Amino acid sequence: MQIISGHHSEIWAVDADPEERYLVTGSADPEIRFYTIKHDSENTQAISNEKGAVIVNSGDMPTQNKWEVLKLFGEIKRQSKDRVATVRFDKSGSLLACQVAGKTVDIFHVLGDVVASRKAKRRLHRKKEKKSAKGALGTTESKEDTKHASEEDGNTPTVTVSDVFKHLQTVRAGKKICSISFSPITPKNSLATLALSLNNNLLEFYSIESSTTTKTLAIELQGHRSDVRSVTLSSDNTLLMSTSHNAVKIWNPSTGSCLRTIDSDYGLCGLIIPQNKYAFVGTKSGKIEVIDIGSGTCIDTLEAHGGPVRSIAALPNENGFVTGSADHDVKFWEYQIKQKPGQDSKNLVLSNARAMKMNDDVLVVVVSPDAKYIAVALLDCTVKVFFLDSFKFFLSLYGHKLPVLCMDVSSDGDLIVTGSADKNLKIWGLDFGDCHKSLFAHGDSVMAVQFVRNTHYMFSVGKDRLVKYWDADKFELLLTLEGHHADVWGLAISSRGDFLVTGSHDRSLRRWDRTEEPFFIEEEKEKRLEEMFEADIENAFENKHVPREELPEEGAVALAGKKTQETLSATDLILDALDVAEVELKRIAEHQEENTKGNVTEYQPNVIMRGLSPSNYVLHAFTNVHTNDLEQTLLALPFSDGLKLLSYFKDWTSNPDKVELVCRLATVLLQTHYNQLVTTPAARPVLTLLKDILYERVKECKDTLGFNLAAMDHLKQLMASRSDALFRDAKAKLLEIRSQQSKRLEAGTDTREEKRRKKKKKTSSDMHALTGF
Repeated sequence: MQIISGHHSEIWAVDADPEERYLVTGSADPEIRFYTIKHDSENTQAISNEKGAVIVNSGDMPTQNKWEVLKLFGEIKRQSKDRVATVRFDKSGSLLACQVAGKTVDIFHVLGDVVASRKAKRRLHRKKEKKSAKGALGTTESKEDTKHASEEDGNTPTVTVSDVFKHLQTVRAGKKICSISFSPITPKNSLATLALSLNNNLLEFYSIESSTTTKTLAIELQGHRSDVRSVTLSSDNTLLMSTSHNAVKIWNPSTGSCLRTIDSDYGLCGLIIPQNKYAFVGTKSGKIEVIDIGSGTCIDTLEAHGGPVRSIAALPNENGFVTGSADHDVKFWEYQIKQKPGQDSKNLVLSNARAMKMNDDVLVVVVSPDAKYIAVALLDCTVKVFFLDSFKFFLSLYGHKLPVLCMDVSSDGDLIVTGSADKNLKIWGLDFGDCHKSLFAHGDSVMAVQFVRNTHYMFSVGKDRLVKYWDADKFELLLTLEGHHADVWGLAISSRGDFLVTGSHDRSLRRWDRTEEPFFIEEEKEKRLEEMFEADIENAFENKHVPREELPEEGAVALAGKKTQETLSATDLILDALDVAEVELKRIAEHQEENTKGNVTEYQPNVIMRGLSPSNYVLHAFTNVHTNDLEQTLLALPFSDGLKLLSYFKDWTSNPDKVELVCRLATVLLQTHYNQLVTTPAARPVLTLLKDILYERVKECKDTLGFNLAAMDHLKQLMASRSDALFRDAKAKLLEIRSQQSKRLEAGTDTREEKRRKKKKKTSSDMHALTGF
């Protein structure tokens, strides 16, 4: 309908008043632009109110466009130099807020028609007085005065934008404003209530009055203002410490209340010592901060390392801990509570006991619960294990493709688990350093992993926003916990294993409680498989931009790369065939049972099966599936239907022509549902029977093929012995024989044609002799 230009930069905000009289736009320009809105019921003539003031003088244009909905009303210069972020009218339309990309909000009062026309008349009166005064003094009029005088001929005042929108207040917040909103309920003692959302998780409420603006309420969340880098529980699970880039917070994990907030440097790791009086925080600048939990203050700061302190691990049964840093050092620290000279009270004193020099940056340090070993993860993707007392080298664990970011040792000291940026978890034996299992754990880097005390169960978190629960003995994923909205950085498990706390990049701490409700691993697996299948179907259109794999050789057939309409249709056909066959088998069993009771009746087979037995009917459904689509068709079959399909293989193997098909089907089903088949008791008799039958049938087919190959080889030798040349020259000899036969045929044809020509010539000579006589 209309395109309006005029702004010199991007337009960031636009809003209209509730009555749709005015529209305001804001950009990075120093002015706010206002437009009047023309409705269909309005004509193109000048609209005047009862006082005679012209509000929208659209009749000034000689030819008015019927599609012109917006007309420029005017501009108001802003006080701030920042760009406009939001313009918002309140519910009544009497106030306008203009929020900039900074700390201020300008409030404008929208005056009514009566007040605006009164202001316009006063302005006109002042201009007349000024004009008469200038005329008496003999001064000349300026161009602007001449313009306004020409606009206001006939003593009719024209309402301008400054008459309607009056700057009322400027609200200044302590932090950068993210968004604003007017309260829908207008209070009695003020014009409106304005809510501000700040970029540090604060909500502030201001009461807008005609002369002043006061802050009435402020809601401050207890959480962090930036991502939570580490979480640590005390030994008795009564305190929780979390660190971020500028604060350390002490929490009550039972109630979720924040007990202390201490200003700090960028904390990367932390530790609460027994008796819950003091805590240590390792910072990005290489310092160790000593926190007094009771007073909520930092009582001491030590220059511990020349690089970021990445990890802190407590020494069991000792007053000490170990730190690992990017400066290649592993340092051992001791702490004592004693009174310093010149102080009245006793405080914790920290001292460096000894140190180890590594060959690369230290990422993680872990001490075994029996205080026998210390494991150090380095930037070179390896984990070095040393004896804690002598620092003698014990083991080197290598296998990760990217650096190890987290690790933990089980309570019995038998297992050590490592999580890496290569998205994998590796479970190692701490006795010989052998890798028991490598698990593809997360969709992104594994950030933290920890064993549940006195068990081989473990939790892991990663940048894929998930928390996962594992069985390190059976190497199985037990549960997947979703809830975080960004990368999960930290993990802490209670000593009893009844709850765990995670800290995330979304600035939240989440507590997960163990419930009494049991869960079943098979159901969780089926749920995950269904989610993966649904996600695969939903992301089918995204896969079209993925680079294609290498094309197969000429004459070879490639495997279907993803589910297609043909494979899904074939899956539906097989599912229908299985259902029909199952119903038919039940009918046959019922008929046989009736016959045994003496009720002899004639059995009427299902017409849909076209005279085939249930087993042959399902087999016929597979013959209609294209060979390339067979594997993808079986992948889409649910486990229950795959189990039904296995029961038909015994009958199919009696047909030698179908042994290859049965073997292929059985292989794909076993590979797809291996874990479920092994753990399902109903599948064991079928698998045991197929094991013997398939091996026997395959051996028979192999013997038949071997017999045929031997017979063909024997015929080849017989033909070679009867010929002058070897069997490999049979083709050349055959071509030679055929060429000789063709030459003979051609020679015979030539002879017959020559005789025919001679006979014809002789006949013609005899005729000439008779005519001459």
